[in-house]
Amino acid sequence: MTGAADVLVLGAGPVGCTFARALRGSRHAVRLVDPHPAPPAGFRPIALSHASRLILERIGAWGTFPATPIAAVHVSQRGAFGRTRLEAGEASVPALGYVASYADVVAALRASVSIEQDEPQTPVSCTVHAEGADAGARERGYAHEALVARVSSDPGAGSTAYERFTDDGPLALLPLGADWAVIWAQPAGQVAARLDGTPAAFIESLQRAFGDRAGRFTAVHERTRAPLALRVRRSRVEPGAVYIGNAAQTLHPVAGQGLNLGLRDAWDLAQLLHDAEDPGEAAVLRRFAMLRRADALATIGVTEVLARGFAGRSPLARALRGAALTGLDLVPPARRFFARRMIFGPSALP
Repeated sequence: MTGAADVLVLGAGPVGCTFARALRGSRHAVRLVDPHPAPPAGFRPIALSHASRLILERIGAWGTFPATPIAAVHVSQRGAFGRTRLEAGEASVPALGYVASYADVVAALRASVSIEQDEPQTPVSCTVHAEGADAGARERGYAHEALVARVSSDPGAGSTAYERFTDDGPLALLPLGADWAVIWAQPAGQVAARLDGTPAAFIESLQRAFGDRAGRFTAVHERTRAPLALRVRRSRVEPGAVYIGNAAQTLHPVAGQGLNLGLRDAWDLAQLLHDAEDPGEAAVLRRFAMLRRADALATIGVTEVLARGFAGRSPLARALRGAALTGLDLVPPARRFFARRMIFGPSALP
């Protein structure tokens, strides 16, 4: 594509591609640019909420990649009391979410868009940044890294996902086909040791940390690491430009909210720009910033509480975690509200 563009999208990941596809049929010419659009390497599982499924359905992308439904999420802590279980039926959705391979999702979304490698030299009305973490974002690090792995078990994975708070950090177990995707936050030194150790040693440490609720772990197929940090841009808009997805905020993977928040960014921005006379008009971009503010602040807040507030090995920290989990389990309306808030964002509010 060599013509002029009204909207320039930088970044052909899931958020950039979703935005470009959602803006089809509008009055604006859109160009999608990514200097390095090759499929991502390495094992990277993602959890898509039911709201994200609805967005992907509306742009015609759902069903074009494998996805394993999550019917329930079991949340607990190792070696202490307190647990709760969130279920799709209670939240009035067919599934709380879906687990897929990031590479599969990216490949499916890129299959029906035109991606260029060079930015146009002509001016554009609006530049949409979706290329990943922004260098100008405020950053707060964690004392952990994420160890990501795919493991098999006996019996195989079903439709229940697990979030277990361990002494090392939160450990998520997500069903991916018959296997499990593991996202385990722990101190960097432990991540290195468990990446370099034998498969048998890794399986033993995982079994000890998680317990036997998911059965007996039998094999590990991929292992990789990912840095953890909270990055939030001070403003998601500036003259003639807007930031969405990881370019606006990068979250801890606990509860799997980062990509889902980014897809809601993309959908809301596309709806707002669809009929706007000038997509780069300051008033239009300010409306977008206000529209996304509540969802972003609440999602970042919940993620931070889970990542930092649910950390710690002290008896007090364990007791507080146990009381919070037990309280949520005993109050069905609160459990339903929490589940729908994590799925839909502010629209879960009464």
